Amino acid sequence: MSRFFLPLLVALLMGSLHAGAQPARGLIVKLKDADAVATTIGAAREQPRLLRERLSALAQDSGGTVRDAAPIGRGHHLMRFSRPLEGQALEDAARRMRLHPDVAWVEPDVLMKPLQVTPNDSFYLLNRQAYLDVPANYPAGVNLPPAWARTTGNDVIVAVLDTGVRFDHPDLAGKLLAGYDFVSEDGYDNDAEPGRDADASDPGDFVSTADKTGNPALFGSCARADSTWHGTFIAGQIAALTNNFTGVAGVNWGTRVLPVRVSGKCGAFLSDILDGMRWAAGLSVDGVPANPNRARIINLSFGGDISCTASYQDVINEVTAAGSLVVVAAGNDNAAPRRPADCRNVLAVGAVQSNGLKTSYSSFGPTVALSTPGGFGSSTNTYIASTTNLGTTTPTPSGMFDYGYKLGTSFTAPLGAGVASLMLSLNPNLPPTQLIARLKASARPHLSAGGAPTCGAGVSVPCNCTTTTCGSGLLDADRATLAALNPVALIAPVGTPGYGATVTLDGRNSAAVAGSSIISSQWTQVAGTPLAIQNATSQQASVVLPSTSGTFTFRLLVTDNLARVGEEFVTVTLASETTPVAPGTDPAGSGSSGGGGGGGGTMSWLWGAGLWLLALWVWRRRAAWKP
Repeated sequence: MSRFFLPLLVALLMGSLHAGAQPARGLIVKLKDADAVATTIGAAREQPRLLRERLSALAQDSGGTVRDAAPIGRGHHLMRFSRPLEGQALEDAARRMRLHPDVAWVEPDVLMKPLQVTPNDSFYLLNRQAYLDVPANYPAGVNLPPAWARTTGNDVIVAVLDTGVRFDHPDLAGKLLAGYDFVSEDGYDNDAEPGRDADASDPGDFVSTADKTGNPALFGSCARADSTWHGTFIAGQIAALTNNFTGVAGVNWGTRVLPVRVSGKCGAFLSDILDGMRWAAGLSVDGVPANPNRARIINLSFGGDISCTASYQDVINEVTAAGSLVVVAAGNDNAAPRRPADCRNVLAVGAVQSNGLKTSYSSFGPTVALSTPGGFGSSTNTYIASTTNLGTTTPTPSGMFDYGYKLGTSFTAPLGAGVASLMLSLNPNLPPTQLIARLKASARPHLSAGGAPTCGAGVSVPCNCTTTTCGSGLLDADRATLAALNPVALIAPVGTPGYGATVTLDGRNSAAVAGSSIISSQWTQVAGTPLAIQNATSQQASVVLPSTSGTFTFRLLVTDNLARVGEEFVTVTLASETTPVAPGTDPAGSGSSGGGGGGGGTMSWLWGAGLWLLALWVWRRRAAWKP
């Protein structure tokens, strides 16, 4: 390989680090073969010791930058630096770790920021929520009144990963579960307990001048700020006490919020967010008690400065498989969404004005699932209203006037999460992929205004949305809850069949809502070389695969006794045995099923090709070297 090409290749591979030029407290590392399970009792006993040895070797090879290592999830480990690193020092540490033969991937553990637009104008009390109304009164409205006639919700659990909550707010009384505090950095957590603890209350996330001057090592890079009560605000949007003559109305009158505190002063570390997501979905997290209240919906109103990364996508895949939908804010940068809004299998929600035009701040692009009002203008009359605390630093005793006004896509995500929870109230069989698909399919068409530009790069004013910039349409609670009543077609995984194999198409787990039943099933092939489907009108069908490569997609359509239908798809891919599988892609013969979701891969073909070439060069150098 040319000595001029190698530096260019390494620079290409390091591009993702340049995109996130901020201090990191460590590296999140995934070891190779992390998902492999010991096949013998003896091997199982050896695993903890072998893992400690592998992590110790990694730390020793880090050039003295790593202080300790700790597991943060299945196969993921946080290698903490002895001091925060940034710039070239961070790039060097990550490069050393990435080139280690035991490492699958590496990324910095950096602070993530809450997505919130802070206006210059002071807010004042305005007990109105017109954005929840019907389109006749508020053109871009969420259309909740007719949905509430169908259901006001039940106690489905929605997790709010944020700054914690104020448990003493009267409009949240009886609506909050205990939750957990995942803020791991002492000082940032602003509480008396070291590290993570069982208290998910929000003590305030302010950063004072005294913080910055008294502890510049910890707070020097943080902006001075008042407490936001961000998590309390979002909890109120979803679940405030409703029909009680006081305060604001929540989207779901019966839901309970699981507060998962991941953000303190300065923001949230990525590793804390990832562990908080796992815990909220009922997955195990090292060193933390099991969550007795698994959330079906996870609201994550945080954003990042780079595209979706492996750690985010891995965890999103985990919680999706566990049955939890992740709802995220599209972003406030008037640009392409960044992580987690560009990850797959999330519901990314953008922001529009009352007339349906995209707000000047909302991020946009094909990974936005749909849009809904997020506040606009310079008056609190057009903002989003919810529960808060009046303290600018520490909390004040909560009372009946603790309400505030904000704008930003942080506050569109809770509207999407709330409507999704109403759908689950009607049909708890809906998996995350079908919640996303039905929310997108039920959205109202975008509105347009004469004289306004079409949204796109370089447009910094309110603009006319398209389905490629603001998602499939406007969030509509009435249409979404109606769509939730359709039966759920569920297809069992097809495994990894080979050439000529007989594949079972199993839809026996399909289900109808309470009070109705599935009366017919129909399998059809919608893509690929036509194959004969056996028992195509049964819940369980089969098909014989050919002896040549190809991709084959099958559709299951189920109908209930009220003539309502539901559908699902499964794809089987057979690749040639001589065709190399690029890094980050599914192996030959993999099957997939599911509905829609936010797009955005974690790795481009150029990245994958670059990694392959670099690995080949390293292997050839090692093979040529003799002791």
